[in-house]
Formats: sequence, C-alpha cells, structure tokens
Amino acid sequence: MSQLAHFGDYLVSQAASTYAALSGLREALFGNAGEARRRVHWAIGRPTGHDVQYAAALALAYAGEERQAQAIIDDLGKQFPENTSARFSFLPTLRAKLSLSRGNATEALDNLRTAAPYDLGVSTSGVYSWTALYPIFVRGEGYLAAHQGNEGAAKFQKILDHPGLVINEPIGALAHLELGRAYVMSGDTAKAKAAYEDFLTLWKDADPDIPILKQAKSEYAKLQ
Repeated sequence: MSQLAHFGDYLVSQAASTYAALSGLREALFGNAGEARRRVHWAIGRPTGHDVQYAAALALAYAGEERQAQAIIDDLGKQFPENTSARFSFLPTLRAKLSLSRGNATEALDNLRTAAPYDLGVSTSGVYSWTALYPIFVRGEGYLAAHQGNEGAAKFQKILDHPGLVINEPIGALAHLELGRAYVMSGDTAKAKAAYEDFLTLWKDADPDIPILKQAKSEYAKLQ
C-alpha cells in the first residue's frame, strides 16, 4: 500500500475518532453519562490528535470520570507542550472543569485566565473545527459556581453573540439554559424566563427523556 493510501486510512480513522469523541461530549453535556463514556472509550482506542483528546477528556470530565479525564490531561500536556491550542486553551479549560467537579470555583476561574486571550480561537488541526468558545462556557459555569450571576450571564451571552463560531455545537443551545440560570441567580426573573423559553423553543422537538431537558423544564416551572 502506498504512503498516500496509508495517510488516507489514517485520516478516515481519525475522523471516526473525532466524531465519536464529540458525540460523547454531546451526550455528557446533555446528562447521558453512560452513553458518553461508551463513545469516548471507543474514540480513544483509535488514532487521535490533540483535538480528539480534548473532546474525550472534556466529555469524561462532564460525565464524572475525573480520574480518566486527568490521565488524558496529563498525556495531552506531555505530548504537546509547545502547542498553542493545547497549552493556552485545551488544558486550562480541562483543568478548570475538573476544579469545578471538585467544588473549587476559584481555582477553576484562575485556571482559565491564560485562556482568555484565545477565547474566540478555534483549532484547525483536526478534521472538524469544533473547539471555539468552550473556555467561555466553562468560565460561565465557574461564575455560576461562585454565585456570580451577572458575570456568568455575560459569558453565556458572549457565546450567543458568536453564532458563526458556535455553528451546531451543543453549547450554542445550552448557553440559553445557562443564561437563564445566571439571570435567576442575579434576581432578574423576566430575563430568566425569556432565556429558558428560548432554550425550550429550540428543543421543542427533542426527545423528552433527555436529562438536561427534563431539568430545564423543572427549573422553568418554578419561575411561573
């Protein structure tokens, strides 16, 4: 087999890994932790680049698999110590998410300081450019964990202000929900209701048993 054919096979395999890891991240964000773990484990058993490792670690962190996520984070840092995306975006975001999982919002926000200049950046080294705005999303979660609703709202609104970067990433829809939560925290019930309604309208045809959707409906009902 020629080198070109080998390279083509590698790209196909990496694409499969990317889509599996990203589908795992989506499931984790939506609250389907078991399915997220299954898809991520399939992805990391095949050829991966740093974008795939990032998606896999982020999915595991959201799915509550801190130890496995930490192992990928450590490996990512060792493999790509000079890579701009890994060093200044992926790793700070991953470390911040694990800090939030451990209940340390202050540490999470500190971890994300180095990512701030790259918040609107996107890695183009993978087969699918999906990495934009995740540092902002996790930073918004950090502010909510720190009970700083206004600051959190600003971050989630920033995501909504950049649809061309979000494209079809799940955080585009989830930013509406998190914005609603931020407004609840800051005491603005009218804006909170509007944000929840935006999310529920986007997901009006979604499967009703998705955990994050059920949670959103429950939270919205309490605002009535």
